[in-house]
Amino acid sequence: MGAEWVLVLNCGSSSVKLALVDPASGERRVTGLAERVGTSGATVHLCRDGVEDTSVPEDPSSRGALTHLMASLDDGERDSLVGVGHRVVHGGSRFSASVAVDDAILADLHSLVDLAPLHMPANLLGIETARDALPGLAQVAVFDTAFHQTMPPVAYRYAVPRDWYDEHHVRRYGFHGTSHRFVSARAAEVLGRDVEDLRLVVLHLGNGCSAAAVRGGESIDTTMGLTPLEGLVMGTRSGDVDPGLLGYVARRLDLDVEGVVDALNTRSGLLALSGISNDMRTVCEAAEQGSPDARLAVDVFCYRAAKAVGALAVALGGLDAVVLTGGIGEHSAEVRRGILSHLGVLGLHEDPSANAEHGRGTSGRVSREDHPVALVVPTDEELLIARDTAHLAAQAVGEPVR
Repeated sequence: MGAEWVLVLNCGSSSVKLALVDPASGERRVTGLAERVGTSGATVHLCRDGVEDTSVPEDPSSRGALTHLMASLDDGERDSLVGVGHRVVHGGSRFSASVAVDDAILADLHSLVDLAPLHMPANLLGIETARDALPGLAQVAVFDTAFHQTMPPVAYRYAVPRDWYDEHHVRRYGFHGTSHRFVSARAAEVLGRDVEDLRLVVLHLGNGCSAAAVRGGESIDTTMGLTPLEGLVMGTRSGDVDPGLLGYVARRLDLDVEGVVDALNTRSGLLALSGISNDMRTVCEAAEQGSPDARLAVDVFCYRAAKAVGALAVALGGLDAVVLTGGIGEHSAEVRRGILSHLGVLGLHEDPSANAEHGRGTSGRVSREDHPVALVVPTDEELLIARDTAHLAAQAVGEPVR
């Protein structure tokens, strides 16, 4: 096994993901997934060198499942670790870059729980559990929000009462920053251009979706806001709605605000429009088979994404490329076709044969034009987390940063 590896952890409320990553090559030696954590059906799947194993943790809680996963590493794998990288959903306005976690940083992270109460407790539990299990190793927090901290006030401020911002930190933060950062840098490599010279709209399209305007390698605007609910239509999230909807629906259905927000997060999006599924593959199949609701779901999804591209092109002052990534962006030719069908006004037109092949053989390009261009660029958030972790771990011990 290589000399230096990073353990990458992504701890959610109902699942825990683990990967042992070589930050130089991106190779994964071990991957693990604990699903249905916190229930009697908790199960741990581990894959090492292509061999899969499934087991049941003695303790089905998040901490128990993560401890079970980490205990599966052998002595050689543990000895090779240079650090542990953690995906952390929210860094507020405090963190604009990845950071090595000490007691003071951990206290700061706990103070941000109110900004993402569904995600931060699980993220913090992961850090605390890894610190206990692997003492002495650098623990690095890599934030979904950090990349967007370069947005100017004109992009991140809401037109709401000033004390909401001053006292309660109500502003746009943006998410999927790790993906947007990785993909924008990779797109520059694919295009053979310096990222400093590029104006990109990155569309991260999966079960969660967001778009970002990236100019000179920095985020200047994005579609997600205070929470990941704002912006594009997603698998189960509504994206943008009239805020007045909350009061109207609460009164009509005798719900509290939390009940309405829960419905917007978990029972909306593709699932609500199609009446079938939150999975775009299933929805596209139903649309092809003649379901009008499924067809509407696909069309709304594509239309809203294209509108976001137009708006973000304005923020950029021009456009060099639209970059599609995430499970849908990378694998759905139909969705890419639908989005590009609206973008002729920006000079973007689908190359049908390249799009059908997901850009393979054309360096990711799925549009006819050389400028602007539409590209498919696979994301790799785990690799970026591993690289940030290795970088900060080397700095902590005074070694040369590679």
